[in-house]
Amino acid sequence: MNWLAHLFLSEDDAAYRIGNVIADWVKGEARLSLPLAVRRGVACHLEIDRFTDAHPIVHRSHARIGAPLQRFAGVLVDVFYDHFLARDWAHYCDQPFVAWKQRVYAQLLSFDAPLHPKVRAGLERMVREDWLGCYASVEGVRAILQRIAARLSRPTPLAEGAAVLVTHYEALRADFHAFFPQVRAHVRTWQHWQDLRRSEGDHATTQLQHRH
Repeated sequence: MNWLAHLFLSEDDAAYRIGNVIADWVKGEARLSLPLAVRRGVACHLEIDRFTDAHPIVHRSHARIGAPLQRFAGVLVDVFYDHFLARDWAHYCDQPFVAWKQRVYAQLLSFDAPLHPKVRAGLERMVREDWLGCYASVEGVRAILQRIAARLSRPTPLAEGAAVLVTHYEALRADFHAFFPQVRAHVRTWQHWQDLRRSEGDHATTQLQHRH
């Protein structure tokens, strides 16, 4: 799953959503300096990735992508699935896509806790260039893939992946709609257990404080 799905599957909270976005930008020990609420979002991002990477429907989508792009299958399917989420948005959200997107952008820009300048700049660029809106069209997908390819150290045919999307469009779309309700249900269950564990930890801390 790419930016759109991660933000959609997040709790409706600016810090949590930011964590779900920047997990790929902030690695290792640098995550420890993030605000706690942002780290919760990072943990959600990693859980979404873990579930997605192990899922047989996602593997089926990967298998639809032949040479020379097979080695980029994971990246391509992540972007393709976000395209289908944007295209078929009304299946999963009552709020219109544009209105939801603008509210999320406002959340990202209004977050005032300290963040690394490069992270802050990345969030601002996401909003300025309307990265989420790009997923809604095949041309937008091509632009996203070109942007990803530009960040890589060597030239790649990654941008040609838009043609793969067109070729296998209905099959990939069916894969997405079979998979997305499952990852959505999984994330809800995972978030419930995380909240329960945190609540139990807070309760135990309060009891210890009263004893002292």
